[in-house]
Formats: sequence, C-alpha cells, structure tokens
Amino acid sequence: MIPIAKPIIGEEEKRAVLEVLNSGMLAQGKKVTEFETNFANYVGVKHAIATSNGTTALHAALLAHGIGPDDEVITTPFTFIATANAIKMVGAKPVFVDIEEDSLNLNPDLIEAVITAKTKAILPVHLFGLPADMKKIQESADKHNLIIIEDACQAHGAAFDGQKVGSFGTGCFSFYPTKNITTGEGGIITTNDSALANKIKKIINHGSEKKYYHDCLGYNFRMTDIAAAIGIEQLKKINQFNQKRKENAILLNKILKDKQGIVLPLINEGHSLHQYTIRILPELGKTREEIIEILKQTGIDSSVFYPLPVHKQKSFAEYNHLTLPVAEKVAQQVLSLPINPSVTTEEIELIGKTIKELV
Repeated sequence: MIPIAKPIIGEEEKRAVLEVLNSGMLAQGKKVTEFETNFANYVGVKHAIATSNGTTALHAALLAHGIGPDDEVITTPFTFIATANAIKMVGAKPVFVDIEEDSLNLNPDLIEAVITAKTKAILPVHLFGLPADMKKIQESADKHNLIIIEDACQAHGAAFDGQKVGSFGTGCFSFYPTKNITTGEGGIITTNDSALANKIKKIINHGSEKKYYHDCLGYNFRMTDIAAAIGIEQLKKINQFNQKRKENAILLNKILKDKQGIVLPLINEGHSLHQYTIRILPELGKTREEIIEILKQTGIDSSVFYPLPVHKQKSFAEYNHLTLPVAEKVAQQVLSLPINPSVTTEEIELIGKTIKELV
C-alpha cells in the first residue's frame, strides 16, 4: 500500500535516541533546549518553547495571552478539532468564519463582520501546509488590536510572502508522526515576545521557573529529551522532505490538470504540502467512497481531511445550527492522496493514472 503518511526515521534519529537513553537524562533537558534554539532559528523568531504535542501548544499559547471566559476567538470550522478544542479548554468561545473555496483556509474578508467587543484573538490555520492570507488577517488584527495565534501544526517550513509561518503572531506546531517532521509526539510554540515566552515556559512546567517554586497555575506540557533528539535530526532534513513533497504534488497536478470533475489543490512557493487534497465534483461520475475503494484495490492509500466541519460535530452541538456553506460543501468533496517523501515518482504516476482513468 502506498501510504498517505509515513514518518521517515533514519539511523541519525536512532543514534540520537540511544545517546539520550544512555545518558540517563530522559525528561526535559539539554536536547530540548537545543531543539528549541534550532527551531526558533529555522522559523526566524527569538523564542521557541517545546511542548508535549500540538494541542498543548495551542492551549498554552491561549493561556499565556490571557484568553479565557467571556473572550471570543475567531477561527475556521474546517480544521482538525484540536484547533477549536483548545479555545474551549481555556473557557473562551470559538467564533467560526467560513473558508475560501480555493485555499480552504479561513476567509479573511469575513473576519470584520464577526468582531465584537469580546473578540480577543484571531486563530488562523495554515491548512494542509498552505499559508492563510496573513496580510489581510494582520490588517484586521492591527485595526482592532487583536492577538494572532497561528495554528501552523500542518505547516512546517511554509511561508507567506517569503516570511515563515509561526513568525506573524504566536505560532503553534505539531510533531505528530504524520507531520512534515516528527518527534513521535510533540509540539512547539514560536514567538518574538520575550515576556510571553517566559509565561509559556511557566505554564508548561507547573507554573514554575525555579524548581519547587510555583508562580501560577501550570501544567505538565513538557517535551522529553527523547522526542527532542528525534526533532533535532528531523529538522536537518526538513527542506529535503518538503522539496520531495512539492515535487510529488507538482507532478500529480501536471498529470491530473485536464481531468474533468476534479479540483486540484493550489500550489504556490510558500506551500509546504502537508497534504495533497483534491476535490471530487459530481460531474466526475463517481462518489468519493467509490474512488477510495478503487484506490485501495490498486494499493493506494487515501484519506478524508475532514468529513465533518467542527461546527457540525456532536461535541460542538451549540454550533450545529450554524450554516457555513463553503466549509460544509468542501467537506463532502475533499480527498487527500499520498505525496509524502517516501512516495516515488513511479508511485505518483500510478496514483495519477488511476485517478485519470476514472470515468
């Protein structure tokens, strides 16, 4: 089976983990600090604070900004549910704005209409590695004095107008095994604000800056040295990984460019191609489920990200009455195909041929 996602773990990562195991320092230590420094340099920010996963990164970032009950945070309904869950975790209210049909990201032209006196932040998602329109989002944030927290969990290395995501506001990344680079489980928060960075460091470490002295309510959101050791080696390979993803995506777009009934993903200079996501239109003549089965029989994995927008989930029942037509439509159409770095040119050609021959 050609996998939709596959972590690429080399001998370097294995040696790095063994080195940590042999050192006896397994929890947060020197490797975490090294990984934080390297990642901050990569994104182009002053600070990076490693966490246990992408969700805790979002949670800690919201807490550090003082966002809580009675606050509203504008975000997208078309994302992994952790984005909105983190807002609810701090007691704030997610305010969902519909998405752009071409980028599948939050539509910045709809932001102004939902800003109220309670609005505290905008939380865009750089979905599938394609950066949201940070120019327009920044303009709205500056106009209304709002915080920007970027969900860049799928966008390692992505850039908007040459500036890496995670550097526009407070950035949150995930290192889950399906991401462009992995630490097994893990996350990181990026910022240029030194005071905010210090707050986050306390929040993820039981509210403590000095051992056994606790200044505020905190959590155990720390990354381990084992995870960081993997991340240090993965970060050295990120440009190579992303380049292969882009080459695979460009080739697949080229093969499928004339196929009727399929909308191909946007690919621009700043796209880090976490997922290659097409949209299946009725005129193709086959349902998404039929296509998934044909691909499976051919030995090709695929997946639907995401079949149900957040505002229609049972766990967000208080939002089920909302109508956000673009998000609801594309949720019925999207299908992601394998382009991860393990996928060969020959396999991309097989994927393209299989899709192209659908009638």
